[in-house]
Amino acid sequence: MHVLLIEDDLLVASGIQAGLAVYDFVVDPVATLTAARSAMASVSSDVVILDRGLPDGDGLSLLEEWREAGIDVPVLILTARDDVSDRIAGLQGGADDYLIKPFDLDELVARLHALLRRAAGRSRDKVMHGSLCVDPVSREVTMEGQLVVLSRRELVLLESFLKAPRSVLSIGQLKDSLYGMHDEVESNALNVHIHHLRRKLGRDVIETVRGLGYRLGKPDAVGRFSRRGQSR
Repeated sequence: MHVLLIEDDLLVASGIQAGLAVYDFVVDPVATLTAARSAMASVSSDVVILDRGLPDGDGLSLLEEWREAGIDVPVLILTARDDVSDRIAGLQGGADDYLIKPFDLDELVARLHALLRRAAGRSRDKVMHGSLCVDPVSREVTMEGQLVVLSRRELVLLESFLKAPRSVLSIGQLKDSLYGMHDEVESNALNVHIHHLRRKLGRDVIETVRGLGYRLGKPDAVGRFSRRGQSR
C-alpha cells in the first residue's frame, strides 16, 4: 500500500519510511505543504501520515483544503501537539486518526491497517475472496486452505486489487501501489508481477480490461483454475 508521509523532521521521516518498509508499505516522504499538494496530485496514495508543524504552514489547513475538495484518502495526524483541543481540532478538520509523538512503530502500523480496513468497508484484517484468504498483518496468503508464497511486490499488488474488488485499476494506480515516486521502474515490471500472480493463484485471479487496466476476478472464479495455473 502507498503511504504519503508529510513530515519535515528528516530523522523521523527516514525512521518511519524504513520501519514501514518492513511491513511492505511503499512510503513517499515530503517535507512541506507545497510538496504534499504536488504529490497528492501525481500519485495515488492509500493513506496519508500528516505532521501539523510544517515549514510553510499548519498541516491541518492542508487537510481541510483536501476535504473541501472532496479528497477522502484516510489521514492519520502524527504530531507532538498533545492537548485535547488540538486532537479535537484535528479530528474535526477531517483526520481519521491522531497519534502523538513519540510513538511506537507497531502502534502506527496497527492504526494504518485499521484505517485501510475501514476505508475498504471491512471489520477485520483478514480479506476473503472466494477460496483466497489474505492476512495483511501476518502477510500470509492461502488458497483453498493451502499456503501460497508470494513475493513482497506480488503481495502488495494483490492487496491493491482486494482493496477495490470490482474496480478497474489503471496501470498508473497499480504502479503507485508498488513503487515510490523516485523509483526506477522497468516498462514490463507490472506485467511480470501480474503474470506471477496468475501462475500462483490461477489465471482468472486478475482480469484484463482492455484499454483501461486490470481488476480482481469474481470470487467464484478465483481459485477455480489455481492448480492448473500452478502447474504451468
